Amino acid sequence: MAEALFATLREGFAGRERERFLETPDGRVWTYVDLLDRSAAYARMLRGFGLEPGDRVAVQVEKSPENLCLYFGCVRAGGVYLPLNTAYTLAELAYFLGDAEPKVVVVRPGHVEEVGRLVPAATVLALDDKGRGSAADAADVAAGPFEDVLREADDLAAILYTSGTTGRSKGAMLTHRNLASNALVLKDYWRVTAADVLLHALPIYHTHGLFTATNTMVAAGGAMLFMPKFDLDEVFRLLPRATLMMGVPTFYTRMLSDPRLTREAVAHMRLFVSGSAPLLAETHRAFFERTGHAILERYGMTETGMNSSNPYDGERRPGTVGLPLPGTEIRITDPATGRPLPTGAIGMIEVKGPNVFKGYWKNPEKTAAEFRPDGFFVTGDLGRFDERGYLSIVGRGKDLVITGGLNVYPKEVEEAIDALPGVFESAVIGVPHPDFGEAVVAVVVPEKGASIDEASILGALAHTLAGFKRPKRVFLVEELPRNTMGKVQKNVLRERYRALFAATG
Repeated sequence: MAEALFATLREGFAGRERERFLETPDGRVWTYVDLLDRSAAYARMLRGFGLEPGDRVAVQVEKSPENLCLYFGCVRAGGVYLPLNTAYTLAELAYFLGDAEPKVVVVRPGHVEEVGRLVPAATVLALDDKGRGSAADAADVAAGPFEDVLREADDLAAILYTSGTTGRSKGAMLTHRNLASNALVLKDYWRVTAADVLLHALPIYHTHGLFTATNTMVAAGGAMLFMPKFDLDEVFRLLPRATLMMGVPTFYTRMLSDPRLTREAVAHMRLFVSGSAPLLAETHRAFFERTGHAILERYGMTETGMNSSNPYDGERRPGTVGLPLPGTEIRITDPATGRPLPTGAIGMIEVKGPNVFKGYWKNPEKTAAEFRPDGFFVTGDLGRFDERGYLSIVGRGKDLVITGGLNVYPKEVEEAIDALPGVFESAVIGVPHPDFGEAVVAVVVPEKGASIDEASILGALAHTLAGFKRPKRVFLVEELPRNTMGKVQKNVLRERYRALFAATG
């Protein structure tokens, strides 16, 4: 395998340079030659602005083919790509830019001056949702051949900031080896080939859309139908031309709500993949009953890329994230001692492999705290292996509720609540309690038209859960707060309901 990420990916489309790389919904086709030429132009442009190997390029722009070429151009130029969520405010942006100290920043038109004041030492350029702006103009001028800057496997290729659902975001340092190895493993494990066409509706400021989806497709020499965002009508219009779809659970629940989702509509599809947030077992079953397709759920993190996956061949177990990927080791340990636990026991998920990141940017103390002496990364996720080696995620370690000295795993309570008639989904949290330390509280979203209330839920749970696991209160809401990738923001719920519980509990 080549040392540098782009060199590795380039081997995947060797001999297919004139084939389709991506197509936009308006019908414009980009070939792999276009990718090579345009990413070379961005690489030349970045070097022209003084980018040296290891310098950061921060990007907060809308999804477009030009944005992808900027990513690949940065990597080819030896830079470290730093994608930023387009929803971040200027105040949030100030933190990321101050922490990363980028050499070049690319933002949406209209934000150049205010961002420039945040990073006066950086070159600030613009790129709009159509792929035009001062960044594209500079790349036009810089067009021409480019010899990729040599990079070693352990050199940084990207920094991705964690979602920050449980605290201040940290910059995960991802190397060329991390990204290249994960793309190659996924290509093989999911049987992705040059014949595949991916319906790409994910954002590309996140590991899912940028690395899991895009890198894997390029490594296979496949093609992408490149949607600016998830749009149900566009999904069903383009779906007949695709063989593969990667999405978050919300994609699949929205598709299930539409009568156009039939066996005939997806008969040509090879694979549906879900990740970035837990897929409800009920969603998995409903999708299979409706389409005959078992969604393949996998488990990954910003810091590690993908760690495990349900098998391509074999049973895809609802409610699990499958088996460790080839080359990746996963173990379950006692959170306090680090001692490995037996099959079936709930504990901390620890991961080791070429996909695991180098550490947290400018935070050696946090890096040291999250790695075991034998190289395993402590993910912060709680899980367990079943008797067949399938991994289930129970929740975040920080979400564990300790009430009266007893551990309550939110996932167990959520599964009991979600199984009740009239419940669409739930989230279980811990809030301060004067006697027990923490009290279990459930926030429940009823199905439309369902007639359920707090008393009926608590009454039903009396038959399925031990007393200490049952919620002290149940609050009914229309929807749960989520981040941009669909993860429920339990920190928001804890803040919202601690006072309400104190007043009414």
